[in-house]
Amino acid sequence: MRAALVLLLFLAAAQAIHRGKAYVREKVCQEYRMLGKENFRTLTIITNSRKYSNGTFEEIGHLVREIVSLAETCCADGADPSCYDAGSTALSVKSCRADSPFPAHPGAAECCVHQGLERKLCLAALRHPPQPLPRYLQPSDKELCQAFREDPREFADRFLYEYASSYSQAPLPVLLASTRTFLSMVSTCCISSAPTACFLKEKLERKTLSLLTLTSNRICSRFSAYGKDKVSFSYLASLAQKVPSAPLEDLLPLAEDTAELSAQCCDSVAEDCMHKKLLEHTAKVCATLSARDGRFADCCTGKNLMENHFCILAMPPAPAPELPKAAEPTNKELCGKDGALHATRFLFELARREPSLPDAVLAKLYDSAGKLRGECCSTKDPSACLDSKRKRMEAELLPLLEKASQLCGQYNKLPFLDFKKRLRESLTQAEPEASPAQLEQLLEQRVSFASTCCLPEAPPLLCASKVSSELAEVCKKESCLL
Repeated sequence: MRAALVLLLFLAAAQAIHRGKAYVREKVCQEYRMLGKENFRTLTIITNSRKYSNGTFEEIGHLVREIVSLAETCCADGADPSCYDAGSTALSVKSCRADSPFPAHPGAAECCVHQGLERKLCLAALRHPPQPLPRYLQPSDKELCQAFREDPREFADRFLYEYASSYSQAPLPVLLASTRTFLSMVSTCCISSAPTACFLKEKLERKTLSLLTLTSNRICSRFSAYGKDKVSFSYLASLAQKVPSAPLEDLLPLAEDTAELSAQCCDSVAEDCMHKKLLEHTAKVCATLSARDGRFADCCTGKNLMENHFCILAMPPAPAPELPKAAEPTNKELCGKDGALHATRFLFELARREPSLPDAVLAKLYDSAGKLRGECCSTKDPSACLDSKRKRMEAELLPLLEKASQLCGQYNKLPFLDFKKRLRESLTQAEPEASPAQLEQLLEQRVSFASTCCLPEAPPLLCASKVSSELAEVCKKESCLL
């Protein structure tokens, strides 16, 4: 199934349901007839599970049945030309009912105050935020085959829903290929005379595609949360922590390349965009950094570039090097034409000196630097503005930086139970007047932050929320500049 065909179907179906244009109806019907009802239905499950990634299986099922029924009815020979318009209107009315069976969305109420086309377009634009971490856990081979034999259709539908909602940020062509090959593996191996050997062979063949799905979902989740400029900084900081001996001039092009890759491929329907660009990027990283760091050299020795890339992503930060304190940019530099670069250089220097600072905290610093420049550089007296706000930001940020660096440093070095024991002891000393219940609440809060946000694959939106909560605590519930 070609990706271009998939795109036409996906876009046309979305527009037809919510717009009801005759020319779109013809395009949808052409694709419906070409793909057939079952392939159309499969794609509808995947695309809506991605879009409404927090919807239940039953809610997605209701929506899929309506969409497939609409196509089946309105694409039949002799169907009324107004069929799609009437059908899409009925869907929008049902979406706005208090007892709507479709996936719930906080923004639906705002859409439902409108009528007609405006309501349909508003509903079409709704999309759930991605899940913080993929929730799909692959069952054992025996469990897979048991579920498959009990009800092959139910098994396939539930897998498509769970997998697509878990990896909702992976590019559509990657997700389609991954789900298609997985279902093919199950249907082949569960009727094989030697299922264990069959699964082993098929899983090895799927390994690159499985890694591509996991990696691209992570890359595109961060791109969706951060945008191109901020995602470039995020990767720059990550590389600075992994190979602190490398200068900014070596690492910045690699970070910018990752951001460009994300911008080009996360929403692309080209079948091999993500795979091709990711392999090219990995080759650049290996060529630049293998000679500088033995760990990069080890990751880059394999013949499978996708495995090499995954190895680099999973690499923990290097120990902090002995470097002098980083020089802060002057007010003149911050407000000059290269002000953004000067701010980025300073944060790069901070990241390489503080390997335990998590991505969410560094991202907050990046936001703060941009806010500082935006609020002060256009005033009558930029220096006075910068000096005033810098002092206040330092007062708010320094406690957070120290706390986060220490917390993540211990989390990454100690076994979990030892980490929790030491954290409980330090909190008891730091908060002697706290009650046992208050100490336990603080402990769980810190453990939750560490176990979620100190990892390389930390979910950006969730961890940004946790950082904001920590800042509010640092500011003692008063108004924070950040």
